[in-house]
Amino acid sequence: MAGIRVTKVDWQRLRNGAAHHTQEYPCPELVVRRGQKFTFTLELNKSLEYTETLIFTVETGPQASEALRTKAVFQTSELTVDDSWTAVKEAQTENATTVSLTSPPDAVIGRYQLSARVSSRRKHNDRKLGEFVLLFNPWCPEDDVFLASEEERQEYVLNDSGIIFRGVEKHIRAQGWNFGQFEEDILHICLSILDRSPSHQDDPATDVSRRHDPIYVTRAVSAMVNSNNDRGVVQGQWKGKYGGGTSPLQWRGSVAILHKWFKGRFKPVKYGQCWVFAGVMCTVLRCLGIATRIVSNFNSAHDTDRNLSVDKYVDSFGRTLEDLTEDSMWNFHVWNESWFARQDLGSSYNGWQVLDATPQEESEGVFRCGPASVTAIREGDVHLAHDGPFVFAEVNADYITWLWNEDESRERVYSDTKKIGRCISTKAVGSDSRVDITSLYKYPEGSRKERQVYSKAVKKLFGVDASGRRARVRRAGGRGLRCDELLKPATKPSIAGKFKVLEPPLLGHDLRLALCLANLTSRSQRVHVNLSGATILYTRRPVAEILHESHAVKLGPEEEKKIPVEISYSQYKEDLTEDKKILLAALCLVTKGEKLLVEKDITLEDVISIKCAQPGAPGESLRSVQ
Repeated sequence: MAGIRVTKVDWQRLRNGAAHHTQEYPCPELVVRRGQKFTFTLELNKSLEYTETLIFTVETGPQASEALRTKAVFQTSELTVDDSWTAVKEAQTENATTVSLTSPPDAVIGRYQLSARVSSRRKHNDRKLGEFVLLFNPWCPEDDVFLASEEERQEYVLNDSGIIFRGVEKHIRAQGWNFGQFEEDILHICLSILDRSPSHQDDPATDVSRRHDPIYVTRAVSAMVNSNNDRGVVQGQWKGKYGGGTSPLQWRGSVAILHKWFKGRFKPVKYGQCWVFAGVMCTVLRCLGIATRIVSNFNSAHDTDRNLSVDKYVDSFGRTLEDLTEDSMWNFHVWNESWFARQDLGSSYNGWQVLDATPQEESEGVFRCGPASVTAIREGDVHLAHDGPFVFAEVNADYITWLWNEDESRERVYSDTKKIGRCISTKAVGSDSRVDITSLYKYPEGSRKERQVYSKAVKKLFGVDASGRRARVRRAGGRGLRCDELLKPATKPSIAGKFKVLEPPLLGHDLRLALCLANLTSRSQRVHVNLSGATILYTRRPVAEILHESHAVKLGPEEEKKIPVEISYSQYKEDLTEDKKILLAALCLVTKGEKLLVEKDITLEDVISIKCAQPGAPGESLRSVQ
């Protein structure tokens, strides 16, 4: 039987594609999921002898080895074994053998080479049968990425389009996004992203061997979707100038970005902001088989000094002092959640994990973020991997404003500790509606439980014991804030204030608002109000000042008064960015030394004129929801 050999392979693409939910991938290779059998038929030039079996070899990555679990050698048997590659002979005719292969549910994902030989032949007679791609398997209960709900698998793995929510808390807008994970070449590009990572360049064999772990893979993707530290996919730009590239607002999907990066020999694509990074990462992770969704957080903290508070320094007009303020609060921020088990933390932290490819802060020397367990964030377990303190601050930092005086002293100004982390949103399963998932990240704002969790997080982060003994001496970054300063609530002032929009804020029109002040006491009070306004980016970074005025107000017992605020189109038109945002601030100084900061974010809306087709019918003016 010396001359026996494989003459043809039938990969049974339709059957395997349907069974593995991979029929949408347009690749030349078979695409299957781990932990689940796939079937193929080998045609032989002669029939196998009764004593002969087929011996298969699967290999992935360079320097594939059995020690690293990137290579396996196994022969056909009657049984499948859970934790190793197995082959079972399903059927045999005279010159054809149908075999089913099953990979372990924790096999390395990626592109594999499959070879075979007859047991009577020597090792060097291995015949290369071809390549197949192995993905994560949310349908397999033994896979770390298993997701029990079929509806959610359809949405978070197989849906190739979605919705990203942007805007401000009071005016949330939906934007469609084409993930396109099943488009031509996208799977190949997603695997290339892993191969371009610094870890792979430094030690390819070890890097590939770690691709069995969704924690490792998602962390690598988080780093590679941005161009910091490596030649990653998207280059960020937040200054409103997009020369030599595409404005982040112009992208409508991931496919053009991924193709441009790949065809441009891995040159970063210009430009992205948070929703672009999140859109691209969602494409990559869904493509690789990890259930992933896009999450938008309104009033999102960027805590640079890791003290779980946003410390904003303002002058006497409430204007942010950029040279002193390291932290910021973005009108909105967009990231991803992926669903998988946390073998490193314990089963109570399984489920949704926060991942963020927007390059904000370094994590272990690289611009990436996560995976951070959403459960760990809600419970204040900020000591757990990865990047818990940063994500906790994004959704639940206290927003603390400091008035910076000319003598360089500072005074705490009353501001809302409920301000950060509002309307945390994602697309509904099976529809385009918005679902509020704030309760997954934190207990109700202002509740005793939420305050307990915040206190627990601060103490865990700064090594304070149960009695709080070290709270007074341990510094919390920034300008020397102590833990006791962080945990001490600000005194509520005796006046209240808010901005009220009197007319819809339309682009090209004057803005008309009122600052409403209310005396909360039964005695008369004098209030000095300093008003300022600036055009801003969505990160709330000021661009140009457009309002600067002062008012003296006398409030009788429990009296309310309105201060009119008008900004003409000519005042703001030159300095408005593509974000179309304006920030108003009023620093209110009460006679007894109390201080109140009132802020209002405004997003100007485009006006579209729609003419009816019937003669004589009136036109209708609608506000854009783009």
